[in-house]
Amino acid sequence: MKNSLHVIFGTGPLGLSVMHALLNKGYSVRMVNRSGSADVPKEIEVWQADVLKGSNVPESAEGASVVYQCVNPPYDKWPEQFPAMQKNILEAAAKTGARLVIGENVYMYGDTNGLPLTEDLAYNADSRKGKVRAQMALDALQAHRDGNVRVTIGRGSDFFGPRVTASAMGERQIGFALQGKKASLVGNIDLPHSFTYINDFGKALVILAEHEESYGEAWHIPNAAPLTQREFIIQVFKELKKEPAYNSMGKTMMQIGGLFIPAARETVEMMYEYEKPFIVDSAKFEKKFGVSATPITDAIRDTVHWFQHRKLH
Repeated sequence: MKNSLHVIFGTGPLGLSVMHALLNKGYSVRMVNRSGSADVPKEIEVWQADVLKGSNVPESAEGASVVYQCVNPPYDKWPEQFPAMQKNILEAAAKTGARLVIGENVYMYGDTNGLPLTEDLAYNADSRKGKVRAQMALDALQAHRDGNVRVTIGRGSDFFGPRVTASAMGERQIGFALQGKKASLVGNIDLPHSFTYINDFGKALVILAEHEESYGEAWHIPNAAPLTQREFIIQVFKELKKEPAYNSMGKTMMQIGGLFIPAARETVEMMYEYEKPFIVDSAKFEKKFGVSATPITDAIRDTVHWFQHRKLH
């Protein structure tokens, strides 16, 4: 399998983390995005394809033994765009005979009223984006059962890490702290919350790709023990050697912000994640593959280092 080609659709934080994990294991990698260019090592092919319209998608997957679905449309365009994007990638993988590894979040489960999220939970989402995620997962796993394509799914909680700027611990939190602004947190900041380190996500998707027994199922990516948003951001300020400074926006403020900012408007329906404990149980993956999450202090340190040294365009 080492000489096989792995094709990654999407060059955002997750796609790039998968790329680095593959390179570290000696695989050949092709990246695919809409522009045909990306900030990647020179040995990486970058192909152009429009996954929404389907143009050049099958061609981009040609020769692949594994295809990774790491694309993500604008947050406010999920219902209109996401199903078609994944369908086109799934069909391309099926056509070329490649295995398909899908990176997801955990929106499909809906509000569990603070109970830990495990892979055997029903898909009870009543949010727009949760319903989209649920149907996409059902369709992908059905394609696997039908024998059209071998599919495995990795699910992460809220991302953080290098290159992650649009998240609950991204630009408005770590970036603001670095700039001397107050970090902007959300909801009740003293509830336990699971965060997924993006580099752990990338490594875990490659592990799923490599193991035949992972296919036909969904797996929660290894997470460190839950911590509160307050604990997380205090650790960020500790790494920056600064006094903690932060505030929190509640649901009402998010609704007001949503009048002007589409992404903020889309966040309102997901506020249950920040008003109750939000714990994503990753024991299934950890026991099966003997892999655990990066220690949270190390992951936060690496994340802060990236924010401090990133290239600002």
